[in-house]
Amino acid sequence: MPTLFLTVGLPGTGKTTLARRIEQQEGALRLTKDEWIKALYGHENPEEASDVIEGRLIEIGLRALALGTDVVLDFGLWSREERSALRQAAADLGADVDLRHLALDRAEQRRRLDRRQAEQPHTTWPISDEELGEWEALFTAPTPDELGGGAAIDAPPPGYGSWAAWRRERWPATVAQARESGPTDTGARAEGPR
Repeated sequence: MPTLFLTVGLPGTGKTTLARRIEQQEGALRLTKDEWIKALYGHENPEEASDVIEGRLIEIGLRALALGTDVVLDFGLWSREERSALRQAAADLGADVDLRHLALDRAEQRRRLDRRQAEQPHTTWPISDEELGEWEALFTAPTPDELGGGAAIDAPPPGYGSWAAWRRERWPATVAQARESGPTDTGARAEGPR
């Protein structure tokens, strides 16, 4: 049975380092959003492209799971809705989910972000303390039962007949669709770099 590994956390908490370790130890397909955005957009980090790239990576990951390959998604998953939608998608494919939450105190997070910006600027974007505060306010940490794998998958938010329908809106298929629809009011939002 393949496993979908989900790295959950704010920028600079070690998600990509963990995802690389899982890739090596488990032979998982690692899908890191920042690498794709950097390859496609360089110094820019367009908000509408972020959601689309996440969506494309999710579709690739779900296809790999269907083929029996372990997958690690590396892009934060700040809301319970996002995590529930992906847990349901994995369950629909008969795959397990291994959710890993990474958290740091603000001082250590800032230190790591500054070090990454100084040593590997081609892999990241500058992140201000104000942005960190805004993103922390948007972040919903996983509950113990989510982390332990025992949480029942929540029902989709009102107005959505399935988590698949919610996923299609949260992660639009095209940049044009993302521009047209704008942020949803379902608890999802465009996230900053991680």
